[in-house]
Amino acid sequence: MIAAIRKATALGLTAATTRTAVAALRTWSPGGPERWQRENYAGRTVELYAGPATVAGAALGAGRVHRSAALAVLAAGACGGYDDIVGAGDPRRGFRAHLGALRDGEVTSGTVKLVGISAAGLIAGALLKERPLDKVLAGVVIAGTAHFVNLVDVRPGRAAAAVLALGAPGLLRGGPAGELSAAAMGAAAAVLPDDLGERAMIGDTGAHALGAALGTAIVAGNGRAALIAHAAALVAATAYGEKVSEVARAGV
Repeated sequence: MIAAIRKATALGLTAATTRTAVAALRTWSPGGPERWQRENYAGRTVELYAGPATVAGAALGAGRVHRSAALAVLAAGACGGYDDIVGAGDPRRGFRAHLGALRDGEVTSGTVKLVGISAAGLIAGALLKERPLDKVLAGVVIAGTAHFVNLVDVRPGRAAAAVLALGAPGLLRGGPAGELSAAAMGAAAAVLPDDLGERAMIGDTGAHALGAALGTAIVAGNGRAALIAHAAALVAATAYGEKVSEVARAGV
């Protein structure tokens, strides 16, 4: 009963914080409302408040469980935000394109995002696990999950829905894993209606933050064998990122 209450609290608090942050940002609109608008894939004007609000909600919810989880969420959200701003007009997609640019001496926003989220994932993983190999695997899972959720964020609601679906099994676990799953799902549930209704866009900022929160839940609830399996799947998803995005775009 206590575990269920803790998970319900984590979900409710994260969702409420995220919605409150959306309302506060909409009222404040730093830099003016026009800076918080963007056209989506269909040419509709959407708000961008949901991205940083997702970071705030997920970081608070995850941080109540473990400080390293908040670190992962904040770093992933910050790197995603940097890419949303600096890389907004960059047509290059996927790590291969950005690493290719790096070989030519150009440091793109995508490269900064790759390095930053990977480093944050490794630090968070090192704090969540005890043995050296497990620390590395945990870092790969956290960073890989952040990237995976961003890969599927190609149509309204895809990223948030993915977090809800992938996080649901974690609710069956006790301890930190269950609470971290609830925190990730609370933030996702808070932004899903506006995202799905094409009123808002979470962008790389929100997608990476949600993925990092989900990644910490996976790490907290699994041992080495499961971490190896998750890491392998996420590395494969990264290698075939364009295919993953195509499937998400088609709604399969």
